Amino acid sequence: MKNPNPTPAANDPAIAGHGAPVRRALPDCRWEGVELLRYKEDGGAPFRDVTRQVLFQLPELHCEWRYFEVAPAGHSTLECHEHAHAVMILRGRGRCLVGDRVFDVAERDLVTVPPETWHQFRAADDAPLGFLCLVNRERDRPRLPGPEDLALLRAVSEVADFIRA
Repeated sequence: MKNPNPTPAANDPAIAGHGAPVRRALPDCRWEGVELLRYKEDGGAPFRDVTRQVLFQLPELHCEWRYFEVAPAGHSTLECHEHAHAVMILRGRGRCLVGDRVFDVAERDLVTVPPETWHQFRAADDAPLGFLCLVNRERDRPRLPGPEDLALLRAVSEVADFIRA
């Protein structure tokens, strides 16, 4: 039976330059047609052993869905933004800082990072930490903590231990 409401070719992702409508999963949390990228440029912000993949970057969605993987004992940058993050732990385990609290995280846990909230993800020493992250497509650049921010964060002993690790 013919589809009574065909999608115009310009809206077909395969035709409109978005790639294939289905990109198959590959081993080790990789996907067909998705480039493995460096997390950030070296020297701009402290981090260790993190990669990034942009899974969806469609203008009509007004958001970007990314996959980050932190190698065992690695960590993302301690930072905050004007925009929120919605995170799902997909692989492994570790800990995360959200505001002035530290949480253990494992597969399928959900993490909400509100706007203007300090956050950082750390993988366990013996396991990677892979997570999906949904953010606004148009967003601000990360802000790193200054001396006053670090002093406030270190006022909470659990946070001080986390960021010192």
